Amino acid sequence: MKVRGREIESARIGPGQGPTLVFLHEGLGSLGLWRDFPQRLVDASGLGAFVYSRAGYGKSEPAPLPRPVRYMHDEAELLPDILAAAGVTDPILVGHSDGASIAIIYAGAGHPARALLLEAPHVFTEESGLQSIARMRDLYAKADLRERLARHHQNVDAAFLGWNGAWLNPGFREWNLEEYLPRIRQPLLIVQGKDDEYGTVKQIEAIQRGVRGATEAVLLPECGHSPHRDKPEETLRAMADFLRRMV
Repeated sequence: MKVRGREIESARIGPGQGPTLVFLHEGLGSLGLWRDFPQRLVDASGLGAFVYSRAGYGKSEPAPLPRPVRYMHDEAELLPDILAAAGVTDPILVGHSDGASIAIIYAGAGHPARALLLEAPHVFTEESGLQSIARMRDLYAKADLRERLARHHQNVDAAFLGWNGAWLNPGFREWNLEEYLPRIRQPLLIVQGKDDEYGTVKQIEAIQRGVRGATEAVLLPECGHSPHRDKPEETLRAMADFLRRMV
């Protein structure tokens, strides 16, 4: 699929009509790194899904470096073109980490979405999260992280450095999405791990305080930043139940 001149890796799963789950991956994610979770949520919900890798990730064309501090805003502004190219007219956004933040910007800017399912969302920076991201930079330079990520990204340096460099830019400390929350009126589910190394329950509290739609939150014990990998059954159950009741 080509969007604004760039080749974007994408896939459709399940029904091609009606409400569609749109999977927005994390800062180091891709279509492939969702593994079988999109298919499992399609099976559990009966809805179709659209999954893609943003530019610079997976098998999509690289994005120019360095990525700006506003790169998630840029991705949210691009999302209507992505959905139009994919033929998705009734999206349900399923976002993880950066993808959850992109979903918040998109919906908070007034774009249509039936509901938001957010894993480990960020609406502002926290010092503990920035410290975890700095440690990732060290692992990328000294450990086998680069080799492991290279299995999933066509241009691994573009993927890692684009994400890590933006978050560690001094200007990122002022990054904040709370202004978008009052304009979100869609039903919203938050799933977060109690041991999330990139964000605390303050993220959940800010979202619940700010949005105008019905909001539910699930805080999973013994779970880190990736509930769909760390606690797949619990995450699947929470999302499928929410979809049955709210969509």
